[in-house]
Amino acid sequence: MAQYTIHTSQLFDPKQKRVLQDTSIIVDRQTGNIVQVFQRSSDEGIASSPSEDVLDLRGQFVMPGFVDAHTHIFLHSYDERPSLQQKRDESVVERIVRAVNHCRVALLAGYTTYRDLGSESLGSMDANMRDAISRGLIPGPRLFVATKVLASTGSYESRTENACNGVCLPQGSEPVDGPSEAQKAVRRRIAEGADIIKFFADYRRRIMRWPPAQQHPYVHSVTHPPEEPNPDVLLFHQEEMDMIVKEAKLAKCPVACHAGTIEGALGAVKAGVNTIEHGYFADEELFQLMKEKGTIFVPTLAVCENLHKKRFPEILKQVKLAHTIGVRLACGGDTGTYPHGDNVRELELMIEAGIPIEDVLESCTVGGWESCGKQQCGVKFGWFEEGCRADIIALGGNPLQDIKALRNVQFVMKDSRVWKLNGEAVAMV
Repeated sequence: MAQYTIHTSQLFDPKQKRVLQDTSIIVDRQTGNIVQVFQRSSDEGIASSPSEDVLDLRGQFVMPGFVDAHTHIFLHSYDERPSLQQKRDESVVERIVRAVNHCRVALLAGYTTYRDLGSESLGSMDANMRDAISRGLIPGPRLFVATKVLASTGSYESRTENACNGVCLPQGSEPVDGPSEAQKAVRRRIAEGADIIKFFADYRRRIMRWPPAQQHPYVHSVTHPPEEPNPDVLLFHQEEMDMIVKEAKLAKCPVACHAGTIEGALGAVKAGVNTIEHGYFADEELFQLMKEKGTIFVPTLAVCENLHKKRFPEILKQVKLAHTIGVRLACGGDTGTYPHGDNVRELELMIEAGIPIEDVLESCTVGGWESCGKQQCGVKFGWFEEGCRADIIALGGNPLQDIKALRNVQFVMKDSRVWKLNGEAVAMV
């Protein structure tokens, strides 16, 4: 039983962006890798010889496991409780228990890899969660983590009136001011286990959340605020962003950048980041530069759908423009701000934006691997090839014909281990 042979009738190859017929896959259960992919000459003998070493997925739509390129395992839906209150009011134990549940639910929804972009006031515990999953202690996606995000002093932080000397609690980011501190901060992140460096190019500086979700117990701002009381503003000078990327590259570590403004995104792309997250006000100039630099765009439509309702039709058009120009896309919805397990909402919204579903499926598999760092990941996943990780899912219908099939995950294999079979969880308690 050292190997599984998996038989399929419909296998979506994301690199070719087409469905392969009558294809079988052999995976090694010890290494977790794909050993062979081949087309069968016939189905003779398959049904008549059931075996523990054979998985018959014929009649289902088989594809690589989904990759969510922007998640937060330590957050649960903002509809349940704003993130500020989660960080302030929920115990560390509760947040970890929730994260364990989030990882289990995500895996059963077909997500075999998560790029987790910030521990949301829990330090480097995302790296500990990654290691617990890797050691088989809990089920969940393969995690690539950022630990603490980098931001300038007094920016991405929740504030209290009793803060001493401007200290913000609980600390959501590592404060960085100047190129020298940026260099040291990246080195600290690497030392604490980060797979990815994430920084905020821009954010609100006066309060953590805009009204009416004000901070407890007050709104920290001027008495008579301007027409736009708390806009996103730049957090770093260009030389600071340049140093973050330069130092990360020294450690062969990819860099993700939160960028809501054009100025922040342009500066980050010029610095050489691997991915731009959000890009709420992206335009053709930015997308042309991203295409030139090979920067990946993670539009996080699922969170925009909730937080930017007035501009959402415009944001959908921006993503379509990025695709038309030829910007590399990866699927990540800022999962955690909306429920884990509902990750596929991001795929649905990308399709709604007008992106062909074949391209969307490719961006949430191969594109996901690229967003995690490509060869810097240490493993290959997201497509079917000898030496790739055996991350395989099967849907109960064909999403190329019915988008609802994306939510009908019947089978999940990660690293050659079966976690879901015939729509039911396997070996989970």
